[in-house]
Amino acid sequence: MSDTIFALASGVGHCAISVIRVSGPDADQALTALCAGASAPAPRRAVLRKIHHPVSRTLLDEALILRFKAPASFTGEDGFELHVHGGRAVVAGVLGALGDCANLRPAQAGEFTRRAFLNGKLDLTEAEGLADLIDADTAAQRDQALGLAGGRLRARAQQWRGDILALQAQVEADIDFSDEGDVPSDVAADLMRRIKPLRADMEAALSEGARGEMLRRGFTVVLAGAPNAGKSSLLNALARREVAIVSGIPGTTRDLIEVSLDLDGLPVTLVDTAGLREAGDEIEEEGIRRAMARAEAADLVLWLAAPHDGTVPPAFDAPVLWLRTKTDLEPADSAPEHMHALSAHTGEGVDELLGMIAARARHAIRPEEPALMTRQRHRQGIGDATMALGRITTGVPVEVAAEELRMAARSLGAIIGLVSPEDVLGEIFGRFCIGK
Repeated sequence: MSDTIFALASGVGHCAISVIRVSGPDADQALTALCAGASAPAPRRAVLRKIHHPVSRTLLDEALILRFKAPASFTGEDGFELHVHGGRAVVAGVLGALGDCANLRPAQAGEFTRRAFLNGKLDLTEAEGLADLIDADTAAQRDQALGLAGGRLRARAQQWRGDILALQAQVEADIDFSDEGDVPSDVAADLMRRIKPLRADMEAALSEGARGEMLRRGFTVVLAGAPNAGKSSLLNALARREVAIVSGIPGTTRDLIEVSLDLDGLPVTLVDTAGLREAGDEIEEEGIRRAMARAEAADLVLWLAAPHDGTVPPAFDAPVLWLRTKTDLEPADSAPEHMHALSAHTGEGVDELLGMIAARARHAIRPEEPALMTRQRHRQGIGDATMALGRITTGVPVEVAAEELRMAARSLGAIIGLVSPEDVLGEIFGRFCIGK
């Protein structure tokens, strides 16, 4: 991390103010160059200064400057922020000037946050929480992201890991110093007694399943059915805008069309799919294959059937809600009892359907009970640690128990970043925007 990096941290385009961030060992030198040799302002004090190109001395803007000294900064390094006017020419000019400063280069995606992690300013789960907070579209997503960024998972993982390390020390003391009088004689029995509640606590956390991941990505609802069942019309009605092409020609929808909704503060993703039938060509065949795959991975499938359509849905893994469409062509009371009747054309039954989807999403996500885990790697780490503890309870030799405890501690350490393979770091921080 010997380079000094810079990037635009605010949105691209016309705006009142744009924020440009700089972090690294040569930050103060670059700031002096931009300010035409003027002394650097005191840390954490906003100062208004004229910004010049370091070589041509051309005036670029008058900016508000905030300077930070290591380690009291987001990245833990020296750095500063330039709050400049948001015109494209101003931003481009200042970024170009920074690029002409000695030892400065543009930041990569997530590089500021990665440096904060490497400098001990935050752990991996807190970094993931920041990424989720940036991406949050609903109140429930925001609340979950704030909990993760605030250390909810880190605190539990550290507590479990601390308990396991204490057990490991006791077991290894028994192995190395079994002839010493201050080492408990019945280590195996004491180990079993202490593992039981620890493992139960971890299993209870795992029992919440993937609802944290579901909230983060959105509750996925797939619209499926035969061609001309009214899927695209219903998608437009639910989205309250024209999203999909509606046509009486069977097979109009070939690819997946996704729309994100905020239903009562919960994220819901609607997916329109190709009509399920015997494909007429290779393109339609691929569309049907994608439709089936998306439905298999859905949280809820809406199976649409027009009047006199006797098509039966495939055996999806996801729960299925049956809908009788086009009640404007045939009265709703003619629909079977197990089907919700609606018309995308008149709006009959659409609001009720939205309420049903929101209720299903709320039941699955349970936003009132904050999820501890928000990613598959969190569940994997806790699951691996739980299995290691479970193997100890089968009555393995004390030397094997010590190794299982080491594996459990390592799995929990990987969650918060104490053990961090490079590919894991690349996957996490590569999802950030450039200025974060």
